[in-house]
Amino acid sequence: MADYEGTDFRGKHFDWVEFGGARLTSCSLSDTYIDNTDLHRVTMKGVELYDVTIEGDVERVFVNGVDIAPLVEAELDRREPLRAKMRPDDPDGYREAWEVLDGLWQGTVQRARALPPEALHESVDGEWSFVETLRHLAFASDSWVGRAILGDPSPWHPLDLPWDQMPDTPGVPRDREARPTLDEALEVRERSRQLVARYLADLTPEQLAADTTPVEGPGWPEARSYPVAQCLRIVLNEEWCHRLYAERDLAVLEQRQTAGGSG
Repeated sequence: MADYEGTDFRGKHFDWVEFGGARLTSCSLSDTYIDNTDLHRVTMKGVELYDVTIEGDVERVFVNGVDIAPLVEAELDRREPLRAKMRPDDPDGYREAWEVLDGLWQGTVQRARALPPEALHESVDGEWSFVETLRHLAFASDSWVGRAILGDPSPWHPLDLPWDQMPDTPGVPRDREARPTLDEALEVRERSRQLVARYLADLTPEQLAADTTPVEGPGWPEARSYPVAQCLRIVLNEEWCHRLYAERDLAVLEQRQTAGGSG
């Protein structure tokens, strides 16, 4: 017997709710917005998927018996040939990937500078503004290289910005109301970018194959050991993906400026 039958949850907001083991039958999820949600081991049968957008990590996802993850990866690599360099397996590969990202981001920042300063604090479809994106990337590098790899228990700058769903943690900044200028945000990001560059400059195969020493105390990542390669891959992935998001949103901001100026 159903626990909820004929119940109307339209327009309701569920936050930090555990649905593990739940069973949805003959339900409508039309126009549902799902963000930062664990969908591991979900089985969907007899479903209708039309006009669906999925952005995130996709692995071992079978649609009508076909694992679509390798197909998605191949298409993304085809569209962005430099993307494959974000999967290095030796120190030289990591150094090259970081140089590639630096060059790509220079072009993105130059594009952002062409917009009015206030536009760089605008959100597109509820996503981070351009300035907030820069602040988050500083947080990611400080966390996974400064804290996890180098062992600094509190490596963050006050303008570093964690992801929205991260619980408030003692000592970890999360000032969403701050409005630094682009140059101020770039200065914070450059501090973190140089931190990564200095570490990669001397990275050896032995260090890359090692695990980190747990950093005790509150913070992010949690106090446990991580493969060094995993930490570095996370930083590369953050840099690569958020630049694409930034480019996508800058295009919208440019259109807004054009539309506003045409009137």
